[in-house]
Amino acid sequence: MANHWHDGARRSFPAIADTRHMASSIAAVAAGLDIPAEHVLAYGRDKAKIDLDFAEAAATRPRGKIILVTSINPTAAGEGKTVTTIGLGDALNHIGKRAVICLRQPSMGPVFGMKGGATGGGRAALVPAADINLHFTGDFHAVGAAHNLLAALLDNHLHWGNALKIDPRRVHWRRVIDMNDRALRDIVLGLGGPAHGVPREGGFDILVASEVMAILCLAKGRRDLADMLARVVVADTADRHPVTARDLKAEGAMLALLRDALAPNLVRSREGSPALVHGGPFANIAHGCNSVIATRLGQALADYVVTESGFGADLGAEKFLDIKCRRAGIEPAAAVVVVSARALKLHGGVAAGDLTRPDPEAVRRGGANLARHIENLRKFGLAVAVAVNRFPADTADEIAAVAAVAREAGVEAIPATHFTDGAAGAADLARAVVALAEGPRAPLRLLYPDQMPLKDKIETVAREIYRAGAVTFDEPAARRLAALQQAGHGELPVCMAKTQFSFSNDPALKGAPTGHTLHVREVRLAAGAGFVVAICGEIMTMPGLPRVPAAERIALAPDGEIIGV
Repeated sequence: MANHWHDGARRSFPAIADTRHMASSIAAVAAGLDIPAEHVLAYGRDKAKIDLDFAEAAATRPRGKIILVTSINPTAAGEGKTVTTIGLGDALNHIGKRAVICLRQPSMGPVFGMKGGATGGGRAALVPAADINLHFTGDFHAVGAAHNLLAALLDNHLHWGNALKIDPRRVHWRRVIDMNDRALRDIVLGLGGPAHGVPREGGFDILVASEVMAILCLAKGRRDLADMLARVVVADTADRHPVTARDLKAEGAMLALLRDALAPNLVRSREGSPALVHGGPFANIAHGCNSVIATRLGQALADYVVTESGFGADLGAEKFLDIKCRRAGIEPAAAVVVVSARALKLHGGVAAGDLTRPDPEAVRRGGANLARHIENLRKFGLAVAVAVNRFPADTADEIAAVAAVAREAGVEAIPATHFTDGAAGAADLARAVVALAEGPRAPLRLLYPDQMPLKDKIETVAREIYRAGAVTFDEPAARRLAALQQAGHGELPVCMAKTQFSFSNDPALKGAPTGHTLHVREVRLAAGAGFVVAICGEIMTMPGLPRVPAAERIALAPDGEIIGV
């Protein structure tokens, strides 16, 4: 392949008008990244895939600096993590740096459920928003097809004699759908007589909880993807031997379905910043980060990669560091914790209906949640800044209260107004992040070593990150954990699935609780993705829709535009 790499000074990206019918917009974004036109596979006017061969080759080039954007524990008041990730990327380009934004694709479950969309907002947003939030380039459909093909092959094997001696009571592989649908959590399969299969209990998870999605986002290339798919454990035999996708001869067809999905997607922000939006693993049951391929491509193409992790830092950032960084061999140059004054008021005990009332003291009380996250990130050796996503109703005293909490924790809090003011509104934040990233820093310190037993890893995360006083295990979970350790899976990292709304199991327990008990009710092996999942409390892998779902306000306008997303 010809060498199209530019070793000279890198350019920042000029703003591109937010015009839906500007046919050359995605080509201009790719050209600004020095991606040769023959490696840009356009999907309509405003989105494209980057050829996987180019992406894999580029990943070997010198690395740009990763900026990890995370947040406090999310609340209904909103922190603006994705908005800030996009705004920071825009602002870095605005001050003359060369930055790429790397995000997950939203799941349609939350889009039609609580969120109504997850591509930022105001002037800090990605386009085309409706496409990204819905079908995009078909990656999620490919993941669902590959996952459900494996499920179909498993049940087909049971129907045609079960040569592998799979125990139908020990099938781990559930089906998936990209929708919140509580009615599908637990179902019975194969009813209607012998022609319809072997009856057994089953169920559906939301698509982003699929191990195939986690694999897509942790794979480094085609060969790695094939190896990871083959290792997926779908069931056990009666004498407890694991049955894999390779045993069912499924990995080849799954790989074929995922061929195009493995290539990263390129879009842009409203202000013209390039954005690689690729993959979307759930931040509870999986690691909640965009793909390794997209992140490494971003590092090859820009001086700064601004990426986010799912939910608050106790879930997303910990998994980004202990799972994604461990596997990919990457590490952030700095971390940004996003916070809003009104979200801290909720953590400080203010009722949701009273958030418009000025209350600096409640901000200070809720600041304990922010301080905990800062302290946790520093355990990993990270330089940290606080981004205060400022809302029009915030008072100067409330912003000062956030700054005081951050200052007491030893970091700087920078107010930002990127939602309303675009890149210029986050310019101070961008300059502070550059100072951190370019300054001296310690090497990344992972929370636990590979050799630590699985049970100890879970207890370490609970103690060091959640500040739990004890960890309890349901008896089946304890047996499963011991069996996985005995079977040689003890060196895998752990993926904690718990409520995002609290450091504890209890979503109503706000602030920074200590001494609580973390309850592990189930343990799952994700052998292909390379981690062990500890499901805590009442967390669901198939969410339900709220009383008033966002789907009720989403519609198609007479001119063909999707509205409400």
